[in-house]
Amino acid sequence: MKKILFTVVLFFLGIATTTAQEKEQVTTDSVSLKEIILIGKKQDVSGKEPKPLATLDEYLEKSSKVDMIKRGAYAWEPMINGMTTERSVITIDGMRIFSACTDKMDPVTSYVEISNLSEASISSGQMGAENGATIGGGIDLKRQKEGFTNRRWNGGLSAGGESNGGVKIAGFDLSYGNDSFYFNSDFMYRDAENYFAGGNEEVRYSQFTKYNYSGIAGFKISNHQAVEGSVILDRAIDVGYPALPMDVSLAQAAIVSLMYEHHQPVDFIEHWETKLYFNSIEHQMDDSERTNVPVRMDMPGWSDTYGYYSKAKTTLGNHGIKVNINGFYNKSLAEMTMYPNDPSEKEMFMFTWPNVRTLYSGIFLEDHISINEKYSLQLSGSLGSQMNEIHDPSGLQSLRIFYPEMEKSKARLLPGFNSRFQTDFRNWNFSAGVGYGERAPSVSEGYGFYLFNSFDGFDYIGNPNLAKEKSIELNAGAGMKRKEWKAEINGSYFHIMDYIIGKPDFTLSPMTIGANGIKVYEQLPYATIFHGDFSVSYKLLNNLNWNGKVIYNRGRSHNKEILPLVQPLSYFSSLEFRSGLFSMETSIDGAVEKTEFSREFGESGAPSYTVVNISASKVMYVHQQKLILKLGAENLFDAFYYTFSDWNNIPRKGRNLFINLKYFIQ
Repeated sequence: MKKILFTVVLFFLGIATTTAQEKEQVTTDSVSLKEIILIGKKQDVSGKEPKPLATLDEYLEKSSKVDMIKRGAYAWEPMINGMTTERSVITIDGMRIFSACTDKMDPVTSYVEISNLSEASISSGQMGAENGATIGGGIDLKRQKEGFTNRRWNGGLSAGGESNGGVKIAGFDLSYGNDSFYFNSDFMYRDAENYFAGGNEEVRYSQFTKYNYSGIAGFKISNHQAVEGSVILDRAIDVGYPALPMDVSLAQAAIVSLMYEHHQPVDFIEHWETKLYFNSIEHQMDDSERTNVPVRMDMPGWSDTYGYYSKAKTTLGNHGIKVNINGFYNKSLAEMTMYPNDPSEKEMFMFTWPNVRTLYSGIFLEDHISINEKYSLQLSGSLGSQMNEIHDPSGLQSLRIFYPEMEKSKARLLPGFNSRFQTDFRNWNFSAGVGYGERAPSVSEGYGFYLFNSFDGFDYIGNPNLAKEKSIELNAGAGMKRKEWKAEINGSYFHIMDYIIGKPDFTLSPMTIGANGIKVYEQLPYATIFHGDFSVSYKLLNNLNWNGKVIYNRGRSHNKEILPLVQPLSYFSSLEFRSGLFSMETSIDGAVEKTEFSREFGESGAPSYTVVNISASKVMYVHQQKLILKLGAENLFDAFYYTFSDWNNIPRKGRNLFINLKYFIQ
């Protein structure tokens, strides 16, 4: 009780200030339920961020609607509105990309760097359906590009270090633009050793090394037409996952695209943009660095995606109209090879993803109607067609052991709809909306074969006969803004029918040595998820600002059982001082004890925690070039803690001192 009272007092007194600097970097559009996390040069937020060389995962955690599942220090899995990546759409510049790892160790967000991004656009529920069928929402990671400007060069050098884990960061960026040509080029390197939890407890197998390159170039064909090509090359090696029984020797991606855009192609279309893209993901998982392994295993995976989109927008009277036609073809293949300790025994091989091909085509329409100065209505609808097909005969026969009558392929139609009404009255705004969406089962849910889940200790088998998951969404929000302060509250409720989840089948025997059994993906009649957040900002003095935030999630099945990985009540508070070229920030973030948890999924709750962070910044000029120096301490009091989304209760970092340097060349 004392801890809770202490936490509440800290929050309302604003003893600390968020590492997010939410007032200046996260904006909320109440009409569209979108958050925009600014990252790049659009407002030069690097000078305002407490830790500008943080990972993209740390940036995304600032959102009120995003939580991150952590299996180690690298490549966290984002959840939107308390829902994992099966129920969301994550894109890079509108491009669909699919993981190659059956254990979700390579989310789409791991293949970009904050140094080459301008913003992360986070959409809740059906507002995230522009790039594909979704239930939880969508994230679009938008990269920086110089654009057609007056002739100029820009560049920069970045360097950083962290005491906990011996983190080393180095990078550079270079861009050029004139009235007919532009390019952006960016490279970032990160290297980390094992980190230490609070109390100086080493977390083994938490090291990683990462290289990332991004390039974009655009050419103007005429005054109204241009083409743009882009590439992302990402490579991570020696990546440890302390929460899992295996590590990753190699994770790499090649992502390329070619875009054509035309301003005012005809009188009634303001802008038309078409893009073709391709990406190839490779993920090599093994346990060769682990000790006391009963049977050594290799589990490589590959994912190739060919896609396109063509979108246009226009304004007709009081209607702002957007159309997006998009599609992709994906190949997902994963294997497992087991090597017996007795060399006289044969290796065992099987497909864990049996070369599943997915063909998707969809259309998205949006109409933003400005009724008058006070009232507006936003309507959107989507329709997608998805076909899944197994291309490997042996993989098909393996699944037919459990499903003798299953077909080689299955097609589904995926409709979606959303409407949202907003009114602005003096300093107030109110909004309310309703949405409906459907999604197809993921490759693992439909076709996975003996996928071990280290959280609950079960092998999982997919179910090709699963029906579509369907969701009815209700959302509402209210906000008030004054000269010195602003406050906002938002809530979303999801009623998800035919909810997909793994359930034990004790008639089957597991493949993994020591596993607790087999779970087969089944469907509940329905499940409900609620997400709510409240935020407030207050300008205490001309150079002193306070921000605060509270977030609450709740998830229940049809029979009131607790859904896994649901965030308890969490809070965030920050205080920022800024004077001229100097700034200082302090923050706290924490959560109450997680007393309601899913024992069936292997959860065991999580204790309450409060973490204090502090940082300081100084802007200097060297030979008329800008230099930003950032110093700070995270988890200042070296607390030992873990959160609800830390896989197998793997502890977070203890005290961490960091330095970030950014040198601008213009």
